[in-house]
Amino acid sequence: MRVTSTQELPVPPSAATRPRRRLLLASASAALATPWLGGIAGAQPAAALVPTPRQTPGPYYPVDWTGDADGDLVRVTGTDAAAQGVVTHLRGRVLDAQGAPVAGAVVEIWQCDAFGRYRHPRDRQDGRDPGFQGRGRVQAAADGSYAFRTIRPVAYPGRTPHIHAAVAASGRAPLVTQFYVEGEPLNARDGLFNAVRDARQREALMLRLDRADAIETGALLAVRDIVLA
Repeated sequence: MRVTSTQELPVPPSAATRPRRRLLLASASAALATPWLGGIAGAQPAAALVPTPRQTPGPYYPVDWTGDADGDLVRVTGTDAAAQGVVTHLRGRVLDAQGAPVAGAVVEIWQCDAFGRYRHPRDRQDGRDPGFQGRGRVQAAADGSYAFRTIRPVAYPGRTPHIHAAVAASGRAPLVTQFYVEGEPLNARDGLFNAVRDARQREALMLRLDRADAIETGALLAVRDIVLA
């Protein structure tokens, strides 16, 4: 927008026109000032995002991160077979409460395999899936994005399907939480899920699973941002 200076306004031919000139100047000033003042008066601070609620890490936080522990939990280096279960891509961003990306945050996930077994020495059940990595770790990109390739979480006695997650970022307290499958009937009976009373906080823990054939035939996709308080 080109701002007109007072030097470019017409010079009155006589003193009789001076009141009109003052009116023109006042009108011009008001026209220029109104959008600016309106922008300030109408400005609203960005609504803070709902921080991802904290949850227990459970008894099976991985104790061994050596070997293959990348973002692809479906393939284990040195193992020919792929993991049992429905391949699920978990993607999202790590953000602060104002929506700014938290670049470089370290995101970890862990979950049981398709048979309900964890990759953990305390889970001594037989029949663990050797093709499932069980845990994965990635670093968020400059835009806060992260991505995992895992399986659709399954239920085991006492728990609804869920994926554990932990996030560590410089200068922030670590976050440990769990993600749940939207529409899963067992959610209604899960104690940890139902401990979250606030509807917005519950929503922040939900994974909506959609078909993702464009990414991988037969796979699912869940997009879930993680918001650090």
